[in-house]
Amino acid sequence: MPNYSFRCRSCGDTFEVNRPMAQSSDPAACPRGHDDTVKLLTTFATVGRGGGGAPQAPTPPPSGGGCCGGGCCG
Repeated sequence: MPNYSFRCRSCGDTFEVNRPMAQSSDPAACPRGHDDTVKLLTTFATVGRGGGGAPQAPTPPPSGGGCCGGGCCG
């Protein structure tokens, strides 16, 4: 079940709520009893099987010169 982060506008407390995605937009009460809360935008990252190394530079396009990709343009 996903976690959603909220911040209380009254006391400034930040808290998380576990709920189904269908209820993601429902309001949440602050643990201290305040009702004026706002849902925070949360982000996440994924890591591929290759490990957590530095990102690799994109492969450069093939070069071969000329307008024909390496062939001879007469």
